[in-house]
Amino acid sequence: MTDIELQALHLSLSVATRSVLFSLPFAILIAWLLTQRFVGRTAIDTLVHLPLVLPPVVIGYLLLITFGTHGVIGQWLYQHLNIRLAFTRNGAALATAVMSFPLMVRSIRISLEDIDHSWLDVARTLGASRMDRFFSITLPLIVPGIIAGAITAFAASLGEFGAVITFAGNISGETQTLALALYSAMQLPNGEQVALHLAIISIALGIAGLIIAEWLARAARRRIVHA
Repeated sequence: MTDIELQALHLSLSVATRSVLFSLPFAILIAWLLTQRFVGRTAIDTLVHLPLVLPPVVIGYLLLITFGTHGVIGQWLYQHLNIRLAFTRNGAALATAVMSFPLMVRSIRISLEDIDHSWLDVARTLGASRMDRFFSITLPLIVPGIIAGAITAFAASLGEFGAVITFAGNISGETQTLALALYSAMQLPNGEQVALHLAIISIALGIAGLIIAEWLARAARRRIVHA
């Protein structure tokens, strides 16, 4: 692998890792919230899944006008905390987190809906609070869904393009992930070989991520069954 390919690979892995670690706690919370009955649940569900149906460039633009240095939130962050997200590695992580967030929420929500609620009822009759029931019963039971959702989101983050290039740009060594490096290689004369290598790396990472997610989820389910 060339230095360019290694740099893009390392950056992609770094961005995807930050993306998942940042959004996973929120995904668990939102997934649990969406299994409850309350006014406005449909609106929250729609908002969460909006990145799946909107063009990624639109998500990037919305992030730019919200978290850019002149954005609604970004301006305050920059002026008071000296935090700049637009056109940075952290900004790329934020963009990929937003795009992959629905995948995690969906996976975790399905696991939550499959729980045998009789266990929770028994725990409640024994005096366990809602918080106790969540951490001692619910959370261990949804581990397979959390694992599957996190790794699927990680794999999806590796290939995110539109939102990243719009919000974080295509800066070599800073925000140029595998997808952006492949795009740049395609614009260069005689860049077909580099583009092919980057495409193969991306495909291999995507397949590996899906296989690992399925294997870990099955292993977690077997452990729960035999516990």
